Amino acid sequence: MPPVVLINAVGLTPRLLKHAPRLQAIADAGWSAPMAEILPAVTCSAQATLLTGQPVDRHGVVANGWLFRDTNEVRFWQQSNRLIQAEPLYATAKHRAARRGVAFTSAKLFWWFNQGAEVDFSVTPKPWYGVDGNKAFDVSGTPAEFPEAIKQKLGPFPFPSFWGPMAGLASTKWIANCAAETLKRHRPELTLVYLPHLDYEPQRRGPSGCDMAKLVKELDTAAAPLLDAAKEVGAEVWVVSEYGHCDVDTPVYLNRLLRTAGLLEVRRGPFGEQLDTFESRAFAVVDHQLAHIYVKSPADLPRVKELLHGLPGVAEVLVGEERAKHGLDHERSGEIVAIAQPKAWFAYPFWLDDALAPDYARAVAIHNKPGFDPCELFFDPKFRVPKLHAATRLLQKKLGFRTIFDLTPLDANIVKGSHGLIAADPLDAAILIGHGPHPSGDRVPMTSVKELILGALGLGE
Repeated sequence: MPPVVLINAVGLTPRLLKHAPRLQAIADAGWSAPMAEILPAVTCSAQATLLTGQPVDRHGVVANGWLFRDTNEVRFWQQSNRLIQAEPLYATAKHRAARRGVAFTSAKLFWWFNQGAEVDFSVTPKPWYGVDGNKAFDVSGTPAEFPEAIKQKLGPFPFPSFWGPMAGLASTKWIANCAAETLKRHRPELTLVYLPHLDYEPQRRGPSGCDMAKLVKELDTAAAPLLDAAKEVGAEVWVVSEYGHCDVDTPVYLNRLLRTAGLLEVRRGPFGEQLDTFESRAFAVVDHQLAHIYVKSPADLPRVKELLHGLPGVAEVLVGEERAKHGLDHERSGEIVAIAQPKAWFAYPFWLDDALAPDYARAVAIHNKPGFDPCELFFDPKFRVPKLHAATRLLQKKLGFRTIFDLTPLDANIVKGSHGLIAADPLDAAILIGHGPHPSGDRVPMTSVKELILGALGLGE
C-alpha cells in the first residue's frame, strides 16, 4: 500500500473546494464528501474525533479548553497526547503493523495533542518560558534533532503568523514546506499535516466579509510543495477539515450575567480582576459557540439554567444527563452546557468595568484566559499605527523592561465570524477528500475517518 498524507485544511468546505484547483484535482482522482461535524465543532474536539474515531464523550476532549477539576484551573490549548482518552490513529496503526510484521513510521506536523504522541517524527509550536516571565517563540518535536534540521532548512517558524493580529499565510507556507521536507527525507507511511490558513480571516470578518475564493486559492498554492513531495514519494493524499465558519453579530457574555447574579466571584489585585474559580458558585468556560458552565452546588443548577434560558443569543441549555443529547455527558464538561444561536457566539469577559480588566485581556495570552478570545486576531483600533506600538513594546522587551504587548481590543463586537455548531447546509460543513470506495450517506461521520485511513494504509480490521 502507498504511504498516506492526511492534510487537515481547517475551514475548507465542499462549497469552497472549487477555488482550490490542486485539492480539487485530488478529489477528482478520488472522491469528496461533506463530513458531519461533532459538537463542539472546534479544533481540539474535532481533531480528537478524527484521530480516535470516537465521539466527544468517549475521547474526553470536550472543547479547546476546560476546567481541570483536580487543580480547579481553566486550561486551554494543552498539548499532551495523554489528554485524549481513546487510542489515536498513529498508535493503532503502529500496533497493527507490529502485529503483522509490517514496517510503519508516522509524522505529526502541527496537529494538536502532539507532545508525547506515539509518532516517529513531530513538529509543534512550543515557545520557551523564562522564570522572569519572558517568552521566546520556537517549535518543539521528536526526535530533538528533527525540528532543528527543519529550521536549518526553512528558517525559524513564523510564530506571529500562526495566531494573533498578524496571523496569516506565512505559517501555512512554513508548515507545508516542513511536511515536504519530512516526506522527502524520511518517507513515513503516515504523515499528518495541519494547514491553518482558512481559520483567520473568516473569524475576523466572517465568511461573507472575506474574499473566500482568494483565501482558498492561497491555501491551495501554499500546499503545492507538500503535494509535489507526496507525488514524488508515491503517497496518497487525503484531506479533512474540522468545520466551516459562519457569520456572527452577537457576542454573548455569560460570565457577566453570572457575576451580576452574584454567582461569579473575582479577586482584585495589581494586575486587574481575576476569575476566582474556588469562590465562584458558577462560571462559564466559553469556546466559540459552545460554553461549559461549571456549577459548584447542585442546588444552584435550576437558577443558573433559568438565567441562561432568558439570555438573547442562547439556543439551548442542557443540564446533567441532558448533555448526552449532543454527546457531551462527560466528567470534563460543565454541569451545564450552553449552545449559541447561529448568529451568536460566547465571549469570555467577566469584568464589568474595562478599567479593571485583567492585564492578559489586552494581550495575546491563550494560556492565561479562562476562555477562547477571538479578539486576539485584531489590533486594537485605538492605535493609529498598531505595528509601531508593537515595535515599541518589542524594543522595551529587548532592553530588559517587563512589558505587555497590549494590542488586543476588549470590544467583542469587532468579531464577525465564528464556528462551533453543526452546519445547517452540507455545502458549508467540514469536508473529506479520499480514495477507494466512496462511503455511503450524504454526510460521512467524522468518526469514520480513522478506519478509512487505516484501510488506506493496508491496516484495516
